[in-house]
Amino acid sequence: MSVEDINPNGPKHVAIIMDGNGRWATQRNRPRLFGHQAGAKRVRQAVETCPQLGVKYLTMFAFSTENWKRTQSEVSGLMALFRRYIQREANYLHRLGTRVRFIGDREKLDKKLQALMDYLEKLTENNDVTHLTIALNYGARDEVTRATQRLAVEIAEKRLRPDQVNSEVLASFLDTYVLPDPDLVIRTSGEARISNFLLWQSAYAEYEFIDTHWPDFTPEVFTSVVARYGNRDRRFGAVKA
Repeated sequence: MSVEDINPNGPKHVAIIMDGNGRWATQRNRPRLFGHQAGAKRVRQAVETCPQLGVKYLTMFAFSTENWKRTQSEVSGLMALFRRYIQREANYLHRLGTRVRFIGDREKLDKKLQALMDYLEKLTENNDVTHLTIALNYGARDEVTRATQRLAVEIAEKRLRPDQVNSEVLASFLDTYVLPDPDLVIRTSGEARISNFLLWQSAYAEYEFIDTHWPDFTPEVFTSVVARYGNRDRRFGAVKA
């Protein structure tokens, strides 16, 4: 059975802003990192659920360029959690047939974490069941800025003419150049904003802002959100006859 047979009208690329870990923990009188640890477990479930829903690409917002403003203890705890996650989940993701990519400015991350990211990308580079992209030290404005800088170098070195630059050319310099644009963007925890996430790529995405905190984002919740997407009329600016 093909992906199209499973969910012919469903999204093929889902992007998720995983929000609410800290609030979920606070409601339970636990430290914020407890919530982040609980949220990490939901990532595995989301990846496992994708093939059942016909979702080929899953992009998850793990740490933004703005998250460095959090307390040093929380940032350090998150970086340690990312390292442990890769070490613990690498082989399992590989067995699932998941290809893992990271987007964002990884040069600002510590060297051990960078090495683990490189390792996981290399380990899974030939997998094709689900394409998991993790946005780590990512911000859309930062991404477009870095892409524009690379584009400027190409023009300055005369490998590209200014008149050749169009939306497709610019998109080829983005971190997501190998990925299709997201069809559906989900934000958990009741916030109705996009927080500098995939601004260029989500120009025609459908959005779902749900009250569920990320640690409570079960496969059943994922399934219900994807099901609602199938009922939407996507015209991409056109008018149907």
